[in-house]
Parts: sequence; structure tokens; C-alpha cells
Amino acid sequence: MCRWAAYIGSPIYLEDVICRPGHSLVRQSHGATRCHTAVNADGFGLAWYGERDEPGLYRDVMPAWSDSNLKSLTATLRSHLFLAHVRASTGTATSRNNCHPFVVGRWSFMHNGQFGGYDSYRRHADALIPDEYYQHRKGATDSEALFLMALGEGLDDDPAGAMARATAKFEALARERGAAPHVRLTAAFSDGQRLYALRYASDEFAPTLYHRWSDTRGGRAVVSEPLESDESDWQEIPAQSFCVFDGADLNITPFLPASLRSAA
Repeated sequence: MCRWAAYIGSPIYLEDVICRPGHSLVRQSHGATRCHTAVNADGFGLAWYGERDEPGLYRDVMPAWSDSNLKSLTATLRSHLFLAHVRASTGTATSRNNCHPFVVGRWSFMHNGQFGGYDSYRRHADALIPDEYYQHRKGATDSEALFLMALGEGLDDDPAGAMARATAKFEALARERGAAPHVRLTAAFSDGQRLYALRYASDEFAPTLYHRWSDTRGGRAVVSEPLESDESDWQEIPAQSFCVFDGADLNITPFLPASLRSAA
């Protein structure tokens, strides 16, 4: 599975999350400790927000640890809100179009997990993407399909409901045409104002997700794995949860797409 990290708060250099910590996202790309796949070398990506509504985006297929451009970018870019991802493919090709985050307009999105047996129903999943968003379908991942489905379900007006409805439709396909585990999912996404995250699984093995507020930085990191081993105040986000991070404010509510599955 992939690893990812996101940040919202006072502007910081991206390297303070992505490169510099003892267990930074770059270190997790070759030494993750809280997932089945220790190496995440099938590409990486960054999306960051600045003065414009739409985020900047940088993605490549190289392992994160071997790209000198990534080190230079993160050392000089400052942002109040950014998403970063290192990829371990679950079957689709290693290509730039399959690297996270994905961006449409002001929205950015990244995902870790799987929808069981996706190859057997990829065409059916694509059919659930509304025509107005299908033009943005550049890759072949379940992650991008989920994002575009959520946009079609009303992500602009109802982020939690849209993501629940899209996940319910995907889970229905996985149960009908795929294989177990049907859904294991963490995701982070943003409209440039707030950061959203969720943790969900159709079984008891939801991928890991943590958050931590830093008074020193004046911001919060949301991560697949804690960034430092000697920081004891990382808080685990419960499974089946939807989170809204708005500055220092945090709101966690139940995320229960299974309850919508019969209507999918």
C-alpha cells in the first residue's frame, strides 16, 4: 500500500514534513513500518496551495528518495496546505498519470488502499464517472476513479456525503464483481480552504491514519505513519471516520458508506 502525508496551518517549507523528519514521507518510501509493503517506489507526487485557487502539482515515476528535484522543491516551497504521496502500485502501471495526488480545478485528492478485484470491474467503475468529469480521467487507477465519482456526487457542496456515496457505489461493485478485501481506504483531499481525510474498511483492517497538532509550527500534520518515533502525541484516527481540518479546528464524524450501499 501507499503512504501519504498532508499538512494544514501556518505556512511551512514542504521539506518539514516530506524530507526532514526522522520518519519522513521520503523515508517511508523505502522503509514504511505500518503497512504490508515497506517499499513505495512506484512514483510520488505533491499538490500545494499558494495565492491562487488551484494547487500546484508535481508528480513523477521515480522513487521519492532518488529525485533531486523533489529535495530542491520541498526546500524552497512554502505552503499553508499541501498533500504528498508515495506510491506502491496495486496492479496498475507505473506512470505519471497514475501518480497521486490528482487535481481537478481547486480540488486535490490522494488515496491509500485498495478495492478488491478492481481489474475485473474497471470498466464498470469508469461508467459511474459522470460525463462532465470523465474528461479528467487520465490514468487507470481506482483512486482517480473514486475522486471523479465523488466530484460527480457533489464534492463541492457536501464533501462527506459525496465521498460516502462514491465509496458506497465502489464497494457495491467490489462485492458484486470483485474480491475480498472489498474496501480498505484512507484518503485526503482539499479545496484549498480545508483539509479532509477519511479512514474506512469493509473489514477490520483499515489502513493506518494519524494526526498531530504542532504549536511550534502552528499547524497539523495528517499522515499514514507518525513522522518521528520520539513524539508520543500522535493521535490515531478511528476506523470508519471522516475528518475536517480547518486551521486548528478538527471535527471527526462517522463515515458509514455501507449504510448507503443498497442504494448504490
